[in-house]
Amino acid sequence: MSFERKSGIILHPTSLPGPDGIGDLGPEVYRWIDFLDSSGTQLWQILPLGPTGYGDSPYQCFSAFAGNPLLVSPLVLFEEGLLRIQDLKERPDFPADEVDFGAVIGWKTLLLNKAFLAFRDKPQPALEKEFDAFVETQKNWLNDFALFMAIKESQDLHSWIEWSEPLKTRQPGAISEAQTQLADTIQKHKFNQFLFFRQWARAKAYANQKGIQIIGDMPFVISLDSSDVWANPGLFLLDEELNPTFVAGVPPDYFSETGQLWGNPLYDWKFHLETNFEWWVARLRSILELVDMVRLDHFRGFAAAWHVPYGNETAIEGEWIPGPAVELFTELKRNFPSLPIIAEDLGVITPDVKSLRDGFDLPGMKILQFAFSGDPEDDFLPHHYPVNCFAYTGSHDNNTARGWYDDATEFEQQFCRDYLNFDSEDEAAWAMIRSVWQSVANYALAPIQDFLGLGSKARFNLPGKMDGNWKWRMTSQDISVELAKRIRKMNLLYSRLSPAEKTKYTNWVAAHRGDQVSPH
Repeated sequence: MSFERKSGIILHPTSLPGPDGIGDLGPEVYRWIDFLDSSGTQLWQILPLGPTGYGDSPYQCFSAFAGNPLLVSPLVLFEEGLLRIQDLKERPDFPADEVDFGAVIGWKTLLLNKAFLAFRDKPQPALEKEFDAFVETQKNWLNDFALFMAIKESQDLHSWIEWSEPLKTRQPGAISEAQTQLADTIQKHKFNQFLFFRQWARAKAYANQKGIQIIGDMPFVISLDSSDVWANPGLFLLDEELNPTFVAGVPPDYFSETGQLWGNPLYDWKFHLETNFEWWVARLRSILELVDMVRLDHFRGFAAAWHVPYGNETAIEGEWIPGPAVELFTELKRNFPSLPIIAEDLGVITPDVKSLRDGFDLPGMKILQFAFSGDPEDDFLPHHYPVNCFAYTGSHDNNTARGWYDDATEFEQQFCRDYLNFDSEDEAAWAMIRSVWQSVANYALAPIQDFLGLGSKARFNLPGKMDGNWKWRMTSQDISVELAKRIRKMNLLYSRLSPAEKTKYTNWVAAHRGDQVSPH
């Protein structure tokens, strides 16, 4: 990982503008990348890209390897002859500023089904060849995933835990029968994945051509209702009936008095050791095909994970159980020598977590919103940041900067104003951005909501809240030339432009030294 000073913006693709109720990989993603480029921003951070399940959360996906078909652009499918113009004219009237997931799922599924029928019934030889190559290269996960989704569809989307015993336990006869009876549906799900990976690869290539790197996100745990657990139960701590013996979460913390009970199964580390972490290597390799670096969510879980007995209603009772973290990361580094990983080292951080992070020279995270308790020695205050870290105003789990300030205590607000040297509440978000940008941290990032100065209504996720998350979207008007110029000026002032842009500015200064003009 390079150590040049850079800046980034957090925006999940579902939050992009667009006509189909959810952000997608059509024209607006390229407009967004152009905006990043014009603002001098070199990092684009996203959340997991998988197919969302329970609660529409990108951290509860039906697969650790698959992509989210809801991100496929209908406009691109129309341009490629897979949809007709009249198909798009049936579009519902979606809200512009949030995702109505129920309506979006119905609409996008309808269009994806039509695109598959067009592909099946009106062959395009070049597209078929490309599809066949995709199916072959991704077969290690794709075959199980497509079968899983096809059976799930035939079972009214019930969790695989509720399927009949032969399907639940993958008895050969039942699997063979499902493969025969559901062959067309299986092919449809493979095609949906092909469309997602194809459109994402184009968007990523466009970003990389402009010098923009994409930061992805790898959750520590996997959803119980996923093809990974169904197809590979030996990877997880399950009982004879395939129920988890323990589920993941965290004890009471900053976000919740009763902890966070995620409900995900935990890993059988003995099995992973015996297989030389083959699944983890494949998982990271798959993600690095989609992004340039990866944020490891809940990094402390690798050192020790909070194991809550299955059936408990809160995460209060549990036990920290260590895993073979050093062995795992040694194997990952052997396969990926640059180890382009960011350690999400927030929450309860013990010496073993710090040792793991520093032993593999992984940058950690700093969140400015956590800094204003009144203690000048607080590690989250920018004057304590190390150089090798990713510093944020807040993450997707935090309130917006303005929302945090509005909800903070009077004491916290005063400490924040004193430390950041501003007066008006309207200045809070940009004052926080400036503080992070001018810090010594090599990497400075903020959610797009903070650049827009938005309040709590624009919050993307509230940990522990079971519904209403992940919905926020920005509008087309939010991506403005004026905002790009303001961000670019910040990147220039705090040396976060690309080397080429810095050289251009240095040359300009040399040519105009003494002139009463400014290049920005």
